[in-house]
Amino acid sequence: MKTIDELLTEGVAGKRVFVRADLNVPLDGGTITDDGRIRAVLPTVKALADAGAKVVIASHLGRPKGAPDPAFSLAPAAARMGELLGTDVAFATDTVGDSARSTVAGLADGQVAVIENLRFNAGETAKDDAERGAFADRLAELADVYVGDGFGAVHRKHASVFDLPARLPHAAGHLIATEVGVLKKLTEDVKRPYVVALGGSKVSDKLAVIDQLLGKADRLLIGGGMVFTFLKAKGYEVGASLLQEDQIPVVQEYIERAEKSGVELVLPVDVVTSTEFPDLKTKAPGHPHTVAADAIPADQLGLDIGPETRKLYASKLADAATVFWNGPMGVFEHPDYAEGTKAVAQALLDSPAFTVVGGGDSAAAVRLLGFDENAFGHISTGGGASLEYLEGKTLPGLAALED
Repeated sequence: MKTIDELLTEGVAGKRVFVRADLNVPLDGGTITDDGRIRAVLPTVKALADAGAKVVIASHLGRPKGAPDPAFSLAPAAARMGELLGTDVAFATDTVGDSARSTVAGLADGQVAVIENLRFNAGETAKDDAERGAFADRLAELADVYVGDGFGAVHRKHASVFDLPARLPHAAGHLIATEVGVLKKLTEDVKRPYVVALGGSKVSDKLAVIDQLLGKADRLLIGGGMVFTFLKAKGYEVGASLLQEDQIPVVQEYIERAEKSGVELVLPVDVVTSTEFPDLKTKAPGHPHTVAADAIPADQLGLDIGPETRKLYASKLADAATVFWNGPMGVFEHPDYAEGTKAVAQALLDSPAFTVVGGGDSAAAVRLLGFDENAFGHISTGGGASLEYLEGKTLPGLAALED
């Protein structure tokens, strides 16, 4: 895989360099609530602009239905990009139309432009190879070189991720090179003990990675909404908690496999519950109760790991040499149910281990709860991509950058 450093050595001055970034930032109306993904691509953008390239940045945002939708415009991301770069960033109001062509044509060496949301075109996400390829052909007309740096999208077989690199000379940007290097530390010659903390709402989202980790990790800590399927699989009552009953047989099998293979599978000993899901907009006080994990009342739903579990999980992380954390331990967006996620984050900071926060809600939680991002070994920009890499899957966006 050619890196951006090799590309810069060859020279990019005067060339149109198409950077497939991940600017899929959360928006409250037109306001960006977390600009982490924009900041993550800045080293690549700055390096190319400083080398005299005409930088054309493209990304998706949200899930529009293959047609323009103002609610998913990249205009706020382009504006924020300009603020962070300290220079004007041009914005094209379409992806491959008149605005994109004229905006790119108007770039001087070292200037930067952002084109509109790629998913405003049905060809970006099309299952049909020909339709996707046709859109990639039109994108290729805007550039001389391709740089892949949207790690959060490399697990998608989309036109700008998979098909476009085949049409242009290509290289991996700084972010992708960093992400792949970190993930190799979690899959090749791992320093032990290797502890994985998994949370999030649905156990079905994590089954494939648990399957792989049962042969690689020394210890698995389970939290979040997914934990109630584990507790149910052990015969506990889980009240009104989130439960995927159809996954119970698989989870039971994994519990048995963990015991046989010597992997320590750690579940909560207590949980924080309430009779209702909290209001995440108003942050109105909830009605939290702490109960034993095997004694959740019928009218209660679990919303966080309890105080004894926080201590337990911190102790299980304290002696680790490598830690991967993906998924919050509870409804971290509400202060009454954020303590479990805080405790795991703090335990990672207190540990001498190489720590990786696996993107998505975990990365959002780190920022929302006020932790110093730089204190962690690495915070990934791609939760789904990280998980699929650990599952051993071939990621289309990475395969496309290989020569």
